[in-house]
Amino acid sequence: MNPFFEKTCKIDKCVDDWKKLYPTAYDKNATDAYTKVRTILLNGAEFEEQWFMHQLARHTLDNDLRRDVAVLRNLEQQQQKRISYFKPKDETVLETTISYEQLAVDLTAVLAQTEKDKYVKAALDFALLEDFDHLYRFSDLLEMEHGIAGEKLVGSYTEIMPGRPTIAEHRYPFDNVRRPIKHTASLATKLHTMTITAAEQQTMNFYMNAGTFYPTSDLGRKLFLEIGMVEEMHVTQYESLMDPTTTWLECLLMHEYAECYLYYSAMNEETNEVAKKIWTVHFEQELSHLHYAAELLKKYEKKEWQQVIPDAEFPPLLSFNDNCEKNKHYIRNILKNTVNNTAVLEDYADLNNVPDNYEYFKYNNAVNKTPSSVASHKVIDSYINEFGEDYRFTIAEHPVKDLRSRKTDNVDLGRRKKV
Repeated sequence: MNPFFEKTCKIDKCVDDWKKLYPTAYDKNATDAYTKVRTILLNGAEFEEQWFMHQLARHTLDNDLRRDVAVLRNLEQQQQKRISYFKPKDETVLETTISYEQLAVDLTAVLAQTEKDKYVKAALDFALLEDFDHLYRFSDLLEMEHGIAGEKLVGSYTEIMPGRPTIAEHRYPFDNVRRPIKHTASLATKLHTMTITAAEQQTMNFYMNAGTFYPTSDLGRKLFLEIGMVEEMHVTQYESLMDPTTTWLECLLMHEYAECYLYYSAMNEETNEVAKKIWTVHFEQELSHLHYAAELLKKYEKKEWQQVIPDAEFPPLLSFNDNCEKNKHYIRNILKNTVNNTAVLEDYADLNNVPDNYEYFKYNNAVNKTPSSVASHKVIDSYINEFGEDYRFTIAEHPVKDLRSRKTDNVDLGRRKKV
């Protein structure tokens, strides 16, 4: 499908009333895990889009452009509100967090397996193991403090076990910056970088705000604090991959195109009737948004949409359901081969090959002065002390020998050189 060739309604017809913006929320106990994942992803896409347009408005003197963008931004806000209120009020912060981390894991794995740019794929593979570890640590907290098994929330689609230990993920900030893709990058690569940036930014924003309100324990609050800092690193990594040479309105067009692609992908595999209706309505609205953005591009920059997206046929659609089994084996392979990697400026290296005086070691030691008190470790240590072994959901033994023990939490892997 080429969304530029689809019929659309006028932009003013996209305005909805309050009733339509407040859908029937899903049942947290009966709804498929991937419906929850799609809800978070699409909420993140809307959040990214409207904040991008706020930044656009803050960087132009043209009030005509500001007014035109304000119209579009208001419509994106309406969509974001509908998605946000599709989540039920009885879903706790920590239950929602499990879905956030499942999204981070499965989305990253799906994109990595289809990404043709080796450098972008390496970035996806690198952060994948860190989000995978976050899912494990939050799941242990959930089971320990609330008696809810993480496997119930992830729908058995995603394994729960250690990844690159969170304590090892804290790097000196300049090691999170990557080289941007080129203007000539494929449409799929551009969509991947925009999608993963939006998803990780949504996670970062959620932890920046919601973690403070975790009500059960200080340990849980501290875990959100620590992992929230890692999400800052992930957003830094992914946003630095995006093409910085695009103009504001070229980027606006790409944002709208990406939303069309994501909604079309979601509506084509959704099983929840209410969600499917939302995705379908939003896709139809996004077609109008996309055509409106094309008009703005032509009006203010004298460019046709074909100059920005020459071949606008949708790449293969994003699917979670079709890839869940592939993801499990893919993640296991990446774990086995790269768990000891760290970032070195714009690239990656096995920790054993990094100079002893490198900034990574200085920074990691500074924030982890007392490893035994670091929240990501203490959650697992506390769980083991109470139950004898950690909580996991796996299909086979861990692919990394150093992470197989369920009676101890490894705080050295990926953080200390092997002797």
